Amino acid sequence: MFAHHAYCLDRAADARADADAALLDNVRDRWLRSEASWRAMAGRAADIEETRARVAAGKAALAQQVQPLL
Repeated sequence: MFAHHAYCLDRAADARADADAALLDNVRDRWLRSEASWRAMAGRAADIEETRARVAAGKAALAQQVQPLL
């Protein structure tokens, strides 16, 4: 998932660069909205990765507790 997070951040940077180069206000606004969307997706990807890591750690801890019983 980290690759997805990095990909989204790269696209956000590209959108910002395009916004900075835009000559028309409506085009600049469109690129800025695109940047905001990519940053939001990157944030969600990071949240998902953190949640998956917490779940995996919880499962590993549970497995360690159950293992001695077997």
